[in-house]
Amino acid sequence: MQYFSIANRVLTERELNRALLARQLLLEPKRLSPSGVIERLVGMQAQWPPAPYVGIWTRTTGFRRETLERELARGTIVKATVMRQTLHLVTLRDYALMRAAMSESNFPWMSTSSGKLAPGVRAFASAGPVTSAEAHAYLEREHKLTGIDARRAWRAARVRAHVLHHHETALWDARPEGRFVAVDEPDAHVPVDARAELLRRYLAAFGPASVRDMNSWSMMHAGGLRASLALLDLRTFRDEKGRELFDVPRAPLPDPDTPAPVRFLPKWDNVLLSFADRTRILPERYRKAIIGMNGDVRPTFLVDGYVAGTWAAEKGRVITTPFGTLPRGAKRELAEEAERLASFLSS
Repeated sequence: MQYFSIANRVLTERELNRALLARQLLLEPKRLSPSGVIERLVGMQAQWPPAPYVGIWTRTTGFRRETLERELARGTIVKATVMRQTLHLVTLRDYALMRAAMSESNFPWMSTSSGKLAPGVRAFASAGPVTSAEAHAYLEREHKLTGIDARRAWRAARVRAHVLHHHETALWDARPEGRFVAVDEPDAHVPVDARAELLRRYLAAFGPASVRDMNSWSMMHAGGLRASLALLDLRTFRDEKGRELFDVPRAPLPDPDTPAPVRFLPKWDNVLLSFADRTRILPERYRKAIIGMNGDVRPTFLVDGYVAGTWAAEKGRVITTPFGTLPRGAKRELAEEAERLASFLSS
């Protein structure tokens, strides 16, 4: 393990904010393909089908929905249950890395029962796309499982068996009925090495960050995270509360006074979910207004790099609800960006 301390440097909250914005393409959008953005961000949360589209749009230039849908249809991007046991769009090669990294955690799909069910579930789904109703009927017929037991068994076994959401469930106008398909067995990776690479990628996209932050992002055990961190060459900092922060060498740390433009974020954007302490972008006084008890995360907008309100699409317009009075310049910029988002949503 090689940790390089930067003279015990303390990073302020605003320095962490600007570092996060830079790494998340929220300071300056880039011209990247959907797969390029998704890999850079180590996946994009996708419970709400339009969310990744809005997330890519706000981070790039010239993005069109059709470009993401083509990659979904080709299978280079898949919709899978990965970090935090939630749905994400990830590239197919990153899917293999993530599954290997998580294979030593006690997620439901790693249970003994799911391991026994997985081969049959995979064979059942290999014949063609299947619905949850068809899968529940199969589990009742073959294993006498019904009700909530069948639903839980199906969810765990299909994840274990690499039976993923059909790409049509990730389209902008997604089919209401969920369907699932078996994908090829992913490439094998040594779990500890896969975790190390995944953490390196996390730090490049979200760092500097603590082990607790990494745990919140991944839900992998802290012990396994530390074992994998030991394989990486890292630099370390402290935050203003004295917590140790890890980072990859040469990752951007912009000046804290770098201007940050207004940005719109979709529901469940990972930039709000990937830390134990989210105050580097989400002020604590707004947290409960954004993140519900059921885990729902509202669409938000950033002013000067921090969450400053919510937005909703209504009748071809984007309606913004600030949490407080905004400076005149920020109001004007917010209105202009809202018009741009409305145009994208209606295109």
